[in-house]
Amino acid sequence: MEFSKVTQFLDSLYKIGIPGADLAIYLKGNEVYRHQTGMADIEAQKPISAETIYQFYSMTKPVTCVSAMRFYEDGIFKLDDPLYEYLPEYKHMEIRETLDNGEIRTRPAENPIRIVDLFTMTSGLTYNYQTNLQEMGKNTNGNYTLKEFSEALAKDPLYFEPGTRWEYGLSHDVLGRLIEVLSGKTLGEYFHDNIFAPLGMVDTFFRLPKEKENRMVTCYKYDEETKTHIKPDINPLRYDLDFKYESGGGGLLSTVDDYAKFANALCAGGTGANATSTYYYRILGSATIDLMRTNHLSESKMKNYSGTWRHHSGYGYGLGVRTMVDKAAGGSNSSIGEYGWSGMLGTFVLIDPAYDLTYVYAQQLNPSKEDHVAPRLRNVIYGCL
Repeated sequence: MEFSKVTQFLDSLYKIGIPGADLAIYLKGNEVYRHQTGMADIEAQKPISAETIYQFYSMTKPVTCVSAMRFYEDGIFKLDDPLYEYLPEYKHMEIRETLDNGEIRTRPAENPIRIVDLFTMTSGLTYNYQTNLQEMGKNTNGNYTLKEFSEALAKDPLYFEPGTRWEYGLSHDVLGRLIEVLSGKTLGEYFHDNIFAPLGMVDTFFRLPKEKENRMVTCYKYDEETKTHIKPDINPLRYDLDFKYESGGGGLLSTVDDYAKFANALCAGGTGANATSTYYYRILGSATIDLMRTNHLSESKMKNYSGTWRHHSGYGYGLGVRTMVDKAAGGSNSSIGEYGWSGMLGTFVLIDPAYDLTYVYAQQLNPSKEDHVAPRLRNVIYGCL
């Protein structure tokens, strides 16, 4: 199998401002292609390498959803259970409404948030932070626990009636809190004990060890007029050792190699090589993974979803992952049912059980230009199979 076209595509990305990139492709769990291009730090002329650690942002979400579904498999919750049965702070929610004259009012919610609404981003919890959460952030300098976050968020009104529309937001952060309550561990402890350590993911964490600080990639913004890279004016992930908050929606740092261990386990039906033995470690059952990669959105919610990102045309949304449902609509040569997710700075994972294919791509640019890179990279890779 020949991947020279993939190399050509990756090496051309500097022309659109991508400072550096890393891609690994796997078939049946075996690495069949690996290429790094460009710089992890332009000023220091430090090239991207297999050791480079990235801010994976929303690629944390599939890890959170897989972890939560382990409790589903144990019979601890059903997807249609009201969230308040496990997190009582969400029992009496209100809805935020904007009237025609611009006035904002609230009313009691008619529907409870169900656990499935957290998975499918239909909870009404968006990324529009509101009064109580903002106030707590000011009072704590943003350094609060996941428990404190959840309790503050629940005091703010929802942006729509639960279960009625799709909107990207804080649902998976709340799902992370649910994992804490059900497990009796912090989210980071649960991830480590049940996902990272068994799979040998030694470079994936919420907090960056001091001895690995020199491996962190630098994030850039690309100035289209001057064709230069500058440091973006955004709030980066907090990954210092004394930071309390563990975001199930976007807090993980990782490497391409490490994240691929997680993705390959999903592609293999939920089992990955155990880091400490010759046995395989089961993170989730294959039937549960099939449920996760099934489109869970109605026709009206699909319009909300596909209207958010044009390059997600052809995809539906399952339990925390995009899933290919219409190759023609997506202009895609990939398979029906291939699935995955991406991160704000341009990281991207695709898992395709039909081909036994997994690939993990990483870069760090804001805005990420994912709409340019991700669909083209997908089409080039499939064209090589």
